[in-house]
Amino acid sequence: MTIALLWQAWVVEARADIYTFTDDKGVQHFSNMPADRRYTLLMRTETDTPSIAAKTPRTHRGIGGTLYAYEISRAASFCQLESALLHAVIAAESGYNPRALSGKGAIGLMQLMPGTARRYGAVDPYDPAQNIRAGALYLRDLLAMFNNDMRLALAAYNAGENNVIKYGNRIPPFRETAAYVPRVMAFYQEYMRANPGSS
Repeated sequence: MTIALLWQAWVVEARADIYTFTDDKGVQHFSNMPADRRYTLLMRTETDTPSIAAKTPRTHRGIGGTLYAYEISRAASFCQLESALLHAVIAAESGYNPRALSGKGAIGLMQLMPGTARRYGAVDPYDPAQNIRAGALYLRDLLAMFNNDMRLALAAYNAGENNVIKYGNRIPPFRETAAYVPRVMAFYQEYMRANPGSS
């Protein structure tokens, strides 16, 4: 493969456009790599740190599906979080790809930096259950730090808690973070609409 084609593949991975469709059972599906003709573009995004995913088959059922539902529900219950929030973060961070690896070194479904993964007990951050649990614990601590303000917690998840504090407990003026917070919130709302009554 030529350098130009490699670069093109890297850029496609970096764009992280989100596609959606609703199946015959009324379940809404999301993907950043649609493999079904029924998908339509929901949101076009650009990321500052391209993800480099392992070249293994991936399944993207999105926040309307059941992929990793057990692990997400278990971690959400343990951390007293809404599963909708974890689904939303995973959808935005990795598109449900457990082998995702960002240009900055963030790993797995919830795109944990190695130090964060170690701090929250993820010995193998590529393992979905460990990654989701560690990410949930980190989100729980961020929500506690920022008085349960979901937007500030998400900004801290993306840019680091010190940057949120540095800018006066406001969303830091970083392009990536400014796009990230509303993207996760949109996924959160979509999950809540697709799964009424879920936590």
